[in-house]
Amino acid sequence: MRLLPTGIEFLFFGMSFVLYYYGLLLMAGVVFGGWIASLMAGKMGEKKEQTWDLMIWLIVGGIVGARLWHVFTPSPSLVVNGIDTRYYLTHPLAMLNTRNGGLGIPGAIIGGVIALYFFTRRNHLPFGTWLDISSFGLALGQAIGRWGNYVNQELYGSPTDLPWKIYIDPAHRISGFLEKEYYHPLFLYESLWNLLNLAVLLALYRFAKRKMKTGDYFLVYLLNYSLGRFLLDFIRLDASMVGGINANQTFMAVVFVVSALVLAFRIKTRLPDHASD
Repeated sequence: MRLLPTGIEFLFFGMSFVLYYYGLLLMAGVVFGGWIASLMAGKMGEKKEQTWDLMIWLIVGGIVGARLWHVFTPSPSLVVNGIDTRYYLTHPLAMLNTRNGGLGIPGAIIGGVIALYFFTRRNHLPFGTWLDISSFGLALGQAIGRWGNYVNQELYGSPTDLPWKIYIDPAHRISGFLEKEYYHPLFLYESLWNLLNLAVLLALYRFAKRKMKTGDYFLVYLLNYSLGRFLLDFIRLDASMVGGINANQTFMAVVFVVSALVLAFRIKTRLPDHASD
C-alpha cells in the first residue's frame, strides 16, 4: 500500500488498484448521511432499517440524475475541449466515465427524489415523511462529500488574497486564470452552508416540530440549499452555461422562489384566521 496525491494504491499479486480520496469522501457522506437519516426515521415513527434499504435506491437514482445533469449542462472548460452534450450523445459510453467531467448536485437531488418516490410506493411508506427524513441526510452528506472537491482541486472560486485562500496547481486552473495561484475555497463555503442547513433543520425539529407538517423539512432544506448555492455561484469559476445563462444558478433561483411560495402558503393556510376579531 502507498499513498498517492489522489488516493491509496493497493498491490495484490502484481496488480494494483487505487481507492481515490474523492470516492472515499463521497462514500463517507453517504454513510454519515444515512446514519443521521436513520436516527430521524426512528424519531418520526418509521423503521430505522428502512433507511439503509432506501440508501441503495438513492445512490443509484442520485448518480444517474447527477450524471445526466452534467451531460446536459457541461462546464465551459469541457466544451472548449469538445466535450459537450452532443459529444456525450454521440459517445454514450463516455457518460459512464464520471472521472471525465463530474456529477451535478441538482440532478442528484432530482434523481434521488424520483428514486425515493418509487421506493416508498413499492414499500407502502409515506412519501412526504421520507422526504423529510432524507433532507437531514442530504444536508450532512453534502457537507462531507464536498471535501472530495478539495482533494481533486475543483470547485474553487475566483482568485483571492484572503487568509483562507487555497493554492490550485497550474494543471487544475482554467483558461484565463493560469497566472493566478490562490482562490476562494468554494467547496468549503458550500460545506459550511450545508452544515448550517442541517443545524436549522435540527433546530426546527427540536423547538418547532409540533408546528411542522409533513414535507416542511424538505421544503426548508430546498429553501436553504438553493439560496446558498445561488449566492455562491457569483464567485464560481467555470459555471455551466446553457444559452448564455448560468444553468445551476438559474435553476436554484427557481427552486428558491417555488419553495418559498409553497412553504409560505402552507404556513398561511394552517394559521388561525383572526380577520373577524
